Amino acid sequence: MSHGRGSGRGAGLAGVSSALLAMSRHLEVRDVLKTIVASARDLLDARYAALGVADDHGGFAQFVVDGVSDEQWKAIGPLPRQHGVLAAMLKEATPQRLADVRDDPRFEGWPAAHPELGDFIGLPIADGDEVLGALFLANKNCARPSGGCGFTEEDEKLLGILAQHAAIALTNARLYERSRELTIARERARLAHELHDAVSQKLFSLRLTAQAAAAFVDRDPGRAKGELQQVAALAAEAADELRAAVVELRPAALDEDGLAATLRTQVQVLDRAHSARVTFTAHGVRALPAAQEEALLRVAQEALHNALRHADAGRVDVTLDRHGQGMLLRVADDGRGFDPSAVRRAGRHLGLVSMRDRAGAVGGALTVESAPGTGTVIEMEVPGG
Repeated sequence: MSHGRGSGRGAGLAGVSSALLAMSRHLEVRDVLKTIVASARDLLDARYAALGVADDHGGFAQFVVDGVSDEQWKAIGPLPRQHGVLAAMLKEATPQRLADVRDDPRFEGWPAAHPELGDFIGLPIADGDEVLGALFLANKNCARPSGGCGFTEEDEKLLGILAQHAAIALTNARLYERSRELTIARERARLAHELHDAVSQKLFSLRLTAQAAAAFVDRDPGRAKGELQQVAALAAEAADELRAAVVELRPAALDEDGLAATLRTQVQVLDRAHSARVTFTAHGVRALPAAQEEALLRVAQEALHNALRHADAGRVDVTLDRHGQGMLLRVADDGRGFDPSAVRRAGRHLGLVSMRDRAGAVGGALTVESAPGTGTVIEMEVPGG
């Protein structure tokens, strides 16, 4: 399964350069791991590649493979343990280049569904003295029918360069995720505080008004009726503030289910909660880097919030379409619309500035089409990763 690339050190270094550029485009740990594995396999023209990040219990916290189909991977079974050659790379932090891994005295076999591996090369990914994981490849593609090409010293040098930069990329991705987790935690704390202040005040007013209605129900039914109407209004305001605060939180489903499923669920909830008809359709959707998916979700939420709370819309349609390697989000409503040229007033009122900032932060673009009385269409396009 040769890729037909040129040979020699120049081609190898060009491959390393391409791999480094690919790694630099991702910030999520899982995305970085997948890019490292795919880049290493392509760079050394191998049939199989894998990367394991060890846990503290003799197994792997994360394990990414390339060259094995989903069906094959499921048939193989549980993740491997840290034993044999894998353990040597993780514990001794030493490269391993073998003509046939099956002949190594440390070889302990593999599950029945596991592909047969022959020639093998593996390197630890280390940050200083800390071993972050093990990167290994097997079965170098060969034009000779008899095979037996094997990995060379030059392959080991190229993989060593890749492993050094992979350590940097993986460390940066971990730092980014930790930073984002802290940011989310702070944001949740802020929202919880605001939610407590806003909703608790409403509930306190609600309680007092309900008590007043109870006091007047016998001697002044007319006034009691007015107080009960106020109870209903206060309850509606509290529900609106609660809904607005909850929508700002990043749902865990985005990480687990992806953008399309998360948006579909949120639209279904809004459709039930509002008198307006809210719909969602998706076409050719593919997974995007997590930062882009989160930005698309945030913009969709803001646009839905505007349409349902400010535009008095009777219908809101959300669509998500594949656009080249990226994605196009469209939120269209039949509400009262506004004048986009009044950027300052409309931008502040409808969160357009924050939506444009979110789009720009992930390399995307936001467009807004609206006019008084004609509804609003908000589109966000991202290029993909």
